[in-house]
Amino acid sequence: MMARFLARWLFNAVAIYLTTLIIKGIQVPEPVAVNTIIAALILGIVNAFIRPIVLVLTLPANIVTLGLFTLVVNTVMLYLVAAVTPLQIATFWSAFIGALVIAVISILLGHIFRP
Repeated sequence: MMARFLARWLFNAVAIYLTTLIIKGIQVPEPVAVNTIIAALILGIVNAFIRPIVLVLTLPANIVTLGLFTLVVNTVMLYLVAAVTPLQIATFWSAFIGALVIAVISILLGHIFRP
């Protein structure tokens, strides 16, 4: 259980770091390693506790948009993480694309390196 949590935390940290290299509107200030690890931890906590509540509250919008509103929820969760960590997001679209990139990289790493 603990190994799985640590692996997902590492995957999120790598995903956030790679996203900052890919998306110009998302940055992590110095010290990059420490701030990325903090952002990954907070992202995991937000995704575990706050995101499910928001998804239930936005269920009607998700049904009407056939699930596409989940992308907006993911963007808001990334903004929430940026509000309480050193992660810096320039625009909504940077956060939108960044949330997609973080999710894809994290999923890929999770499938490649199964704990």
